[in-house]
Amino acid sequence: MSSPLVVQKFGGSSVANAERMQRVARRIKRERDSGSRLVVVVSAMGDTTDELLALAAAITDEPDPRELDMLLATGEHQSATLVSMALHGLGVPAISLTGAQAGITTDGTYGRARIAGVEPSRIQHELDQGKVVIVAGFQGLSVAAPGHAETTTLGRGGSDTTAVALAAGLKADRCQIFTDVKGIYTADPRVVPAARQLPLIGYEEMLEMAHQGAQVMQVRAVELGWVNNVVIEVLSSFEDAPGTLITEDPHVEQRNKVRGLAHDRNVAKLTLVAVPDSPGVAARVFEPLAEAGINVDIIVQNVGHHGATDLSFTTPRVELARAKRILEPIARELGFRELTTDASVAKVSIIGAGIQNAPGYAARMFRALADAGVNIEMISTSEIRITAMIAEDQLPVALNALHAAFQLEQPEAIDSAAG
Repeated sequence: MSSPLVVQKFGGSSVANAERMQRVARRIKRERDSGSRLVVVVSAMGDTTDELLALAAAITDEPDPRELDMLLATGEHQSATLVSMALHGLGVPAISLTGAQAGITTDGTYGRARIAGVEPSRIQHELDQGKVVIVAGFQGLSVAAPGHAETTTLGRGGSDTTAVALAAGLKADRCQIFTDVKGIYTADPRVVPAARQLPLIGYEEMLEMAHQGAQVMQVRAVELGWVNNVVIEVLSSFEDAPGTLITEDPHVEQRNKVRGLAHDRNVAKLTLVAVPDSPGVAARVFEPLAEAGINVDIIVQNVGHHGATDLSFTTPRVELARAKRILEPIARELGFRELTTDASVAKVSIIGAGIQNAPGYAARMFRALADAGVNIEMISTSEIRITAMIAEDQLPVALNALHAAFQLEQPEAIDSAAG
């Protein structure tokens, strides 16, 4: 029987300095000594990516996207080589590889490339030589223009995506994501002291949690895991403790329908007041935002009166200034009364498979917020989520009220009679 193949990923806080890198190396050695073959994906050290971005911004207001990706990829190169050196120091044969050397190909989008394929023959060769393979995360080689190979980066959290893609490509037995928390919680434990770690969460629920602001896992990494049926284990880098498995949940129908809460502060609201209520106006508003790559989330349009209506929607807070700049000339052209913005809002969501098919969850959520004195500004729903837009300064009160209302601090009892 062959040794199990394990892909491990260590985030920036796990490799932030020499001491932490040596701790990671010792952990890798323990796993290898237990009989596993190992591929290890690393992020850039600590705040290296932010520091490189700041350095580029100090050089020019508009860094060239290609050169920026070339620059940012060096952060992970540093980590990979240093972890490999730490393993050599422990007597463990190891080799560091860039994303390109590891066989990761991407589309040609700088800054937020998507993985096009994984051809892990080099990794397999090094594993066959008995080495631990350390791969620089967050990057790959663009195949968009044959003969013009370019380094591209995968966007924030891209090392998670690298790890899951490699686990799928190598048909690994396990994919472990080591981070600065012990696993996935029912809510952010920094805001909700009663938050409880989940032993297991389904792909769909984890994907929605990540979409709605949970920072532990990158959205595309969860998508890749789901599509390729890669079981992902989220664990703490800093203590040996049970983590959370992200996988198909066989008991999803028998559990408490609400599995967790997510929140997002990176949100802003724009309202177009007294928009002409006529065909084509919404397209004139949203098409330029789409062309500029600005994501629009919740959209609410009031019932029209006297030929006009109000249209409100949300964008990421970091995109607010750009969205406003794009919409101001359109407002004058279409004859809105005014364009108002609010950057002091936040989203709070309850998430759980099947909540739309079970009565009472929306009412319970809104009652809990009302009793806590929290005003709801906008509402959005999906099959497994209900989201409310509230004032940002009310977020801690809202999260704690909802956590209590849905009894998320209680360990889940699976109803064997359900279904």
